Amino acid sequence: MNDILFGLFIAVGLINTAHLGAYVAGANIYDIWQFRRSLRKVKGFRKQPFVSIIVPAHNEELVIERCLESIRANRYRNKEVIVHSDKSSDATVKIIRAYQKKYPKFALRVIDRKKQVGKAGGVNFAIQRYAKGSLIMTLDADCVLREDAIKNAVAYFRDPTTVGVAANVRLMDQPTILGILQKFEHMIGYRSKKFYTMTNSEFIVGGVASTYRREILEEVGYYDTDTMTEDIGLSMKIVATGNKTRRIIYGADVVAATEPVHSFKALLKQRYRWKMGSMQNLLKHTNMIASRDKKYSKMLTWYRLPFSFLSEGILLIQPILITYILFLSFQYQTLGFFVGAYFTITIYILMAVWPDEHATVKHKIGMSLYAPIVYFTFYIMDAIQVVSIIRCLINPKQLMRRTAEQSTWVSPARAGQQVEFS
Repeated sequence: MNDILFGLFIAVGLINTAHLGAYVAGANIYDIWQFRRSLRKVKGFRKQPFVSIIVPAHNEELVIERCLESIRANRYRNKEVIVHSDKSSDATVKIIRAYQKKYPKFALRVIDRKKQVGKAGGVNFAIQRYAKGSLIMTLDADCVLREDAIKNAVAYFRDPTTVGVAANVRLMDQPTILGILQKFEHMIGYRSKKFYTMTNSEFIVGGVASTYRREILEEVGYYDTDTMTEDIGLSMKIVATGNKTRRIIYGADVVAATEPVHSFKALLKQRYRWKMGSMQNLLKHTNMIASRDKKYSKMLTWYRLPFSFLSEGILLIQPILITYILFLSFQYQTLGFFVGAYFTITIYILMAVWPDEHATVKHKIGMSLYAPIVYFTFYIMDAIQVVSIIRCLINPKQLMRRTAEQSTWVSPARAGQQVEFS
């Protein structure tokens, strides 16, 4: 038993180290690609594509005006905004109508639905019935766009093989352990998307400022309403049609900010929903794993998708391995195992902070001061992830029996603070 645990510890350590190295290398290659892309004189569109921005909302009175203001202030002019209010019982619709009167030239429409149809159903309705754009961007009501986000998103579609662009989602500042933990997690997670773009293995696109060609949405039947994460479901459906000539990429310069959750209870709820939704969608598309179909990249079918399942297994055995490491440390009276892991992760965190192309030096210094304690706070997130996957596994009916009711939603608590992009 001792040999098995030690073997697992070594194997997991090697896998994690290999991934950290791949993420660092991939991010650097992506940064070079972006730099060269900025220097190239790429032929523009004959005419600026019209962009429809869909904002699903449910009781968002604290944040909806902030969201609309960020869209209106964007430099890209050829756009419209459609807010789908999904049975809001607060002042959300009233605030939007007041905004329409204040800025009558701003192309803003509000759909006030009295029967709740869920986030996915609402977005689908807005696109099919009202959206005029050849490009469709979705934006959660608590989010704000940087002033060049739409323009930068549109630029990626000059490449005819690009069908979807994932945004660079930043978290608004919340000076608590929970806020700092989420901020670092997002920063590190989104940096790994650079590696996935370079290896053409991306299949997860969140709902914040994601942009797609309208024709691909029509082809795949828009958002599904039978899982907990309609955004992942959509991106996986698109990838399932073939990702070699229909690429989904990460746009590091498509910057948006969203609010973190403000309590551990809300975080547990959020991560369970994310975990359940991602597993539901992965189970929908298991046929892509190890597929030899030439329409898929090998990095997607032989690496990224299989590793998505493997990583959940690693997550489940992690508490056992941590307990085992504690036992070894006590037995041999050494903290070498923890010290090695601590320095590896801390260095990796700093390597994610300082190359950040959107953070000021002041912000990077501030993040670096937090870096020495982040390793320990990550154990909190690991515990939440373990709880989430266990809850999914003990609820197999929901994993396998996907129903439309799963797409209904309740907005989490909002803070409504002002946002400054660092």
